[in-house]
Amino acid sequence: MSDSVEGAGRTAPSKRKDARRNKEALLDAAAAVFVRSGVDAPVRDIAAEAGVGLGTIYRHFPTRADLIIAVYRHQVDACADDGPALLASSPTPYAALREWINLFVDFLATKHGLAAVLQSDNAGFDTLHAYFLDRLVPVCAELLEAAAAAGEIGSDIEAYELMRGVGNLCIGADNDPRYDARRLVELLIEGLRRPH
Repeated sequence: MSDSVEGAGRTAPSKRKDARRNKEALLDAAAAVFVRSGVDAPVRDIAAEAGVGLGTIYRHFPTRADLIIAVYRHQVDACADDGPALLASSPTPYAALREWINLFVDFLATKHGLAAVLQSDNAGFDTLHAYFLDRLVPVCAELLEAAAAAGEIGSDIEAYELMRGVGNLCIGADNDPRYDARRLVELLIEGLRRPH
């Protein structure tokens, strides 16, 4: 095998990793801009945040809808991946659950303006809610089961029910400075705890 063929085999996975990392950085930048300015923020703001040109964004995401869907899925995946990692690294399952719920609240905050966009006729938005449930409900269930098995919470709460409650507490929080959704979510999570 020649050096050029052998070298090509080594650089392809590296290039794919770099491309994936760059795309993830772009999605993180878009999410940050969406939080600050909503999903209607100019694409040039996202490009500036990511440190890339407009062409790079349009090459990956030809339409705003493509970008919004990708950001949403990326955030769902990150939140889902954090659950098992927190369970492995936290001092208790309840601590992992509490931290994950805080990350879930952060995720809900990144959806600033997304609800209105999801009402559009774009077919790509149709599957997002199912994707959200398929990825996040099992993670929340695993955290609840671990905390219940450790005797830290009761075993009578369903993951979907808890996530729906947290989501409902977050509705409208960005429109009313007197409303602290995070504090109310904290009270909800504290209320799950069994007294010692």
